[in-house]
Amino acid sequence: MPNGPHHLQPISKLSARKRHEIILPDIMAGQDMPKDPVPIADMAERFGVTHRTLHFYEEKGLIEASRIGLMRVYQHGDVARMAVINLCREIGMPISVIQDLFELLASAKSKAEANLIFEEALATRRRELAAGLSIVHRQLQQVNALLENEDASGLRRAPKRVGPELTEPERGCLQLMAEGYTTIRIARTLEMKVSEVEEIEQQIVTKVGAQNRFQAVAKAVLLGIVVS
Repeated sequence: MPNGPHHLQPISKLSARKRHEIILPDIMAGQDMPKDPVPIADMAERFGVTHRTLHFYEEKGLIEASRIGLMRVYQHGDVARMAVINLCREIGMPISVIQDLFELLASAKSKAEANLIFEEALATRRRELAAGLSIVHRQLQQVNALLENEDASGLRRAPKRVGPELTEPERGCLQLMAEGYTTIRIARTLEMKVSEVEEIEQQIVTKVGAQNRFQAVAKAVLLGIVVS
């Protein structure tokens, strides 16, 4: 068997699943997808993730890497799959749900059927997010009612919570985060490097006392820093 630099060798144990034969939805329409194998460093930069994240997705059977010599690379089909994975993660889909989604896509016989499966997954996620917002709004109303009762009873009201001071770049970035923009899309919109946007996002997360970018947006909305 040839072992030159142009010979691709799959290194995943799950290659029998034929990932590249899965029909994916049209979420990447109009975007330039690479035709040549993509090195892992370029793959990570393209989607704003770490090498460890890509390895994690491989372990979960969502993507598969090959090798050209000593270089770890991803084929066109896995880049397309990663685009779907990245979008699903940005809207908060759990890995288990994404795995189920890919299982359903594997059964699709046409692009139209794949699009329908993906639309149903998005509709389900929208219902989950709407339910979460409903709970947050109800809890917020209860807090407001308690504060109003304290005022009416002549009790000393706790001082208003003041939101953190954000710079103009941080506010602009936070607003786009609240509108559902990915890190890469924010970088393109603000004409910044992805690394610069990642640094700003981390500053926002730290300032609002959150654990991640999604929690930061939720806290910012409750504090009135941005409008969802």
